[in-house]
Amino acid sequence: MKPTPIRFTGEFDSAVACRGGCARCGREHVLPFGPARGPALALFERMEREGRIDFDAPEPDPRFSTEYLHGEAGGQMFGVLAARDDSGATFVLKAFSGQYNSVWEVDGWVPPLLDTVRFRRDTFEPEQRIKAMGREIVGLPQGSPARDLLIYRRRKASAALMREIHAMYRLPNFRGETVPLPQAVFPAGNPPTGTGDCCAPKLLGWAALNGLTPLGLAEFYFGRTNRSGSKEHGQFYTSCLDKCGRIFGFMLCGLEDA
Repeated sequence: MKPTPIRFTGEFDSAVACRGGCARCGREHVLPFGPARGPALALFERMEREGRIDFDAPEPDPRFSTEYLHGEAGGQMFGVLAARDDSGATFVLKAFSGQYNSVWEVDGWVPPLLDTVRFRRDTFEPEQRIKAMGREIVGLPQGSPARDLLIYRRRKASAALMREIHAMYRLPNFRGETVPLPQAVFPAGNPPTGTGDCCAPKLLGWAALNGLTPLGLAEFYFGRTNRSGSKEHGQFYTSCLDKCGRIFGFMLCGLEDA
């Protein structure tokens, strides 16, 4: 994945795009929209115009059509990070949240913060066991001791699998440190499902590992309105505090000195 060179023009947007408290230094670290809103809008318009996200492929792959985002699966968040290197050259990176149509990596987009080969290998059997328990639960009488016990066992198995998945994520920061996701969470405790999969953590992680200093971040929603109605097509949103906000303190630490 190569960042796209760009020359930023116009005023920087000082509104906060993401923030998080840091256990290491006791401060709240923030990153503004900065110069990222314009390139993010350009990305949105390109997706609208071309109807795909595999821009670098010679031929469109049906899996990466934006029609997917308007279907039953619903829409998705996309993000752009504006950054500079040590020479002062400026770039933009782009990312999508989670997987795109069950695909973790697409050329030209920042990859996830975990080893996807290990993820598929280590989660397949536990997921199958949990699904099998779910099917067995359906066939048991409501309120029966056997059903209640199986529900308890499935809940415990799901929690154990989630802890294992979170431990696969490696989060870097701008002090040159990298830790498993659970060690980066602040305040301490079990992070919500999906923590580490959003656009901003992917973008910040790639920048930290590749010697880029973030200047700004912008995230927008593309596709069918989500079930709660809280996200709509073409709208920009700040990063969530309940999930991403609990790891941003660690991930942004050291940026002030970069």
